Amino acid sequence: MSKASDRVDVSETPPPPNWILQHPAYREMKNLEVGDSAQVHAAFLVYMDLAEVRRWKEVSCVKSPELQVVLLEGREEEGAPIQTVLPLPVHQSLCHKSIRHILDRGFPMLLCAVASDSTLVYQRMTDGLVTPDPPVGPFQDVGRRQHRKRRQQR
Repeated sequence: MSKASDRVDVSETPPPPNWILQHPAYREMKNLEVGDSAQVHAAFLVYMDLAEVRRWKEVSCVKSPELQVVLLEGREEEGAPIQTVLPLPVHQSLCHKSIRHILDRGFPMLLCAVASDSTLVYQRMTDGLVTPDPPVGPFQDVGRRQHRKRRQQR
């Protein structure tokens, strides 16, 4: 038997199937018929992060007919309130009216910016202004106290 017949022609072997295209969640998102494939891809990446990495419960996808985007809904832990997540590629813009549509659904909202390298950045969105929590730790406002002491010494 010659060595030439032992070789396998690599160009004839089919490429391995793309597991993303076969994933049930990705298929479900494609069936929602959202026109923007980049937003569907971003939604799938966020879905995988929430369901597999962060271990959210009951993660599902929903179509927003007004915005023509895929939204994700889920719970951070068992018994926690449902949250809506808007996955958005970083190149896609967002207006106040779009945010209002999602906030009007009645669930807390997270905006997730998805970069081209699959980096995910989550931002909690609220209806109105929210007072930030005070910093945690042994922080002291030394600057103002020293300024007062200097004024009193004069």
